[in-house]
Amino acid sequence: MMQSRILNIDKPRGMTSHDVVAMARKRFGLRAVGHTGTLDPAASGVLLLCLGRATKFARFFEALDKTYWTIVELGTCTDTQDATGQVTRACAVPPVQRAQIESVLERFRGHIEQVPPMYSAVKHQGQRLYKLARQGQVVQREPRHVHIRRLELLHIQGPQLTLSVTCSKGTYIRTLCEDLGLALGYGAHMAALQRCRIGGFSLAQAGSVASLSPCATASPDEPIRGLSPLSHALTFLPSLMLTPPQYQAVQTGQGRALPMILSSTPTRHLTSLSYRLCLPHDRTIAVMHRQTPERWKLYRLEHEESHHACDE
Repeated sequence: MMQSRILNIDKPRGMTSHDVVAMARKRFGLRAVGHTGTLDPAASGVLLLCLGRATKFARFFEALDKTYWTIVELGTCTDTQDATGQVTRACAVPPVQRAQIESVLERFRGHIEQVPPMYSAVKHQGQRLYKLARQGQVVQREPRHVHIRRLELLHIQGPQLTLSVTCSKGTYIRTLCEDLGLALGYGAHMAALQRCRIGGFSLAQAGSVASLSPCATASPDEPIRGLSPLSHALTFLPSLMLTPPQYQAVQTGQGRALPMILSSTPTRHLTSLSYRLCLPHDRTIAVMHRQTPERWKLYRLEHEESHHACDE
C-alpha cells in the first residue's frame, strides 16, 4: 500500500500540472494526490506532488521559496506576459549593457509589490481572472507583496536576458519579466521558464513523468526517483524533541498533547510558524503549526509513516 509520500517530478513543457497529478493517481491507485504549486503548461521543472495522506501537509511545502531560470525577451509585451499570448506592444531594442540591466534589477530585489496578471487563477468577485481575460475583460487588481530573495543576470544575447530568480510563494515570474522590461523602457515578456528548485527539492533529484506510466515498473511499490517518505521530506522544518509523556500524548491523539508541549517550551523561543515533533535519534511524529499568535494545530503523521530518522 502506498503510504504518505512526496514526489519530486520534472514536469516537461506541454503538460499541465493537472496532467501530472492525473498520471500519479493512476500510477499509484490513489485519489488523494495534489501538487504544491502549479507550473504553466509552457514551463518545465520541479513539481512537488503530495501522495495519499501527505496531502494534509501540502501547506508546509507550498510556503517554500522557489528558484527559477527564465529568459526575458525585451521589446515585446503580450497579453499573457509570456510567449503564448498576443503581442500588445513592440519596439526595437538597441544593444543593452550589463550595468544598465543591473541598475534596474536592483529595484526588484527584496520585498516588492506585484499586480497579478489577468491570465492567472486569482479570483475577482468569485471568478477566475483568466476566464474574464478570455472574454476580453480587464479588471482592477490589487497589488500583492512578494519577496525576491535573489535575482541574478546570467547571460545577455541580443534582446534576450537569462535570469535566475529565487522568490517567495505567489510570485509571478511572467509579471516580473514584463515589469523589468518596462523599467528598462522596452517592455518584455517571458520567453521560457524552468523551475529549478522548491526549497531543498532540486531538479537534479527529480524523477521523470515516464516513471508514472502504468507500464514503467511491474509494481507501484518499486523505487521511483524523486519519491520521499513524508517524514524525510519534512526535515526542512525546525525540530522539537518530545519527552516520553509528550510522545505518548501525541501518539494517542490526546487533546492535552499541545498544552503539554507548549508548557515546557517558552513562547518566546517559538519563532517559527511550524515545528517537527520528534523523538531523539528516532523519528518525526507530527508537525505543530501556528494558526494565530496563541493558537497551534497538531498534524499527526501516521504511525507507519513516521519510522524515519529525525535529522538532528
